[in-house]
Amino acid sequence: MLTLPNILTLSRILTVPLLAFLLWWPDWEFGYGLAFGLYCLMGITDYFDGYLARSSGTVSKLGVFLDPIADKIMVAAVILVLTAQGILRGPYVGDMHVIAGLVILIREIAVSGLREFLGPLQVSMPVSKLAKWKTAFQMISLGALILGAAMPWWNMFVGSVEINIPHTAGLATLWAAAALTLITGWDYLRVGLKHMD
Repeated sequence: MLTLPNILTLSRILTVPLLAFLLWWPDWEFGYGLAFGLYCLMGITDYFDGYLARSSGTVSKLGVFLDPIADKIMVAAVILVLTAQGILRGPYVGDMHVIAGLVILIREIAVSGLREFLGPLQVSMPVSKLAKWKTAFQMISLGALILGAAMPWWNMFVGSVEINIPHTAGLATLWAAAALTLITGWDYLRVGLKHMD
């Protein structure tokens, strides 16, 4: 059922390869600028597909199925490409920031598997407010990391270390998202363990 909300969701999925292409060259500032604009547009469609579906009463099984998949595909693609291109690297701890991205990816896979396991048991796992905060931090962090590569001149000195402002903000919020990921992942796991032998 191709309603407008479902078309918006599908557009996010179909746009992921273009986003990954634009992120592939970390020294291409213009490409990263385009990627930031595209990423923001994808985030806007993420908001509006749900809003339109609820407000018009056109929430469909296809939309409920596709929306979280579209989000996970986009987030996973961005984290993987940024990791491959060395963007998840920063002052003081080097590329240890990859661990925050890895925590987010592991949680997404684990929760998806848990939902699949609990589905036949007709056990729902509603999204908590904390999980929504996790998603917000996650989206902000990835956008800031993309913006930092688009604007490598937006720097300041912290002591003797020169840092890129959006990049550093992106790394900080990525760790915040990873911390919330662990908390919400554990909450979901506790629900799931009650239904396992």
